[in-house]
Amino acid sequence: QVQLAESGGGLVQAGGSLRLACAASGVTFTRYAVAWFRQAPGKEREFVAAISQRHGSTPYADSVKGRFTISKNNARNTVILQMDDLKPEDTAVYYCAASGTIIMSQLRTHSAYNYWGQGTRVTVSS
Repeated sequence: QVQLAESGGGLVQAGGSLRLACAASGVTFTRYAVAWFRQAPGKEREFVAAISQRHGSTPYADSVKGRFTISKNNARNTVILQMDDLKPEDTAVYYCAASGTIIMSQLRTHSAYNYWGQGTRVTVSS
């Protein structure tokens, strides 16, 4: 049974940093593409960042490029989202997602991922 568990969310002031972690059980991340999505109140879920399963490609949403970094720790079967220079508009619930069958062109598409965590809340105050 595949389970994803996010951690690291919280309340931070604008300009601060948070480090989100997605830990997996029942799946080996080396064989999976993993992504972070977020959903703010009253808005649709949107793509944040992803890391592909083979070549380690890391696409980012334009809104977070240069501020967020996604990385994979294979030894711990964990994917990290380092978030720096946070802004109030980054406030959302952040979800980790994984897929073993996704193709490169689908990395930004939430419907292409078949495993999801429960989410962790990030609140950035101004």
